[in-house]
Amino acid sequence: MKRVRCPKCDNYITFDESKYSAGQSLVFQCDNCGKEFGIRIGVSKLRNTQKEERPDEHENAEGCGSIVVIENVFHFKQVIPLRMGDNIIGRYQKGNPANCTFETVDPSVDLNHCTINVCRDKRGQLRYTLSDNNSNTGTFVDNVELSPRERRIIGDGTLFTLGATSIILRGADSEENHA
Repeated sequence: MKRVRCPKCDNYITFDESKYSAGQSLVFQCDNCGKEFGIRIGVSKLRNTQKEERPDEHENAEGCGSIVVIENVFHFKQVIPLRMGDNIIGRYQKGNPANCTFETVDPSVDLNHCTINVCRDKRGQLRYTLSDNNSNTGTFVDNVELSPRERRIIGDGTLFTLGATSIILRGADSEENHA
């Protein structure tokens, strides 16, 4: 049994979805207010959220590490792979040019909040440099806000926050130890 909510009065209407096939349109009339409305039975065309994809934070095809987004205890964990060069981190929105976006309901995360630059140092080890992109709420490392134009080198396990969202860096060099 499925329930649909009347868009006018929020009254629930219950129906047996097994009697209908995918793609079929149904029209309901609310018993409470008389409003007529329709729905379509079927599979959503929206992309899978990362909650359903269940990514592994220690798995990265490019071998550059990843960031683990932990918005709060009620939200799902998201793993965003990093690549060489600038990784612009921000809130997901269709058409956002940032290349490391994540889904969030946190309004304090900007579309283009901060950047992690991934490069190799003189010894060939990966180096991660974090900088704030003039965001409205700031980027914090160990509860200290990055100043404008400051670039801070961070390592595996570093916790940083964007607004009310916490993120953990998972370095690629440390991933070999977890495998």
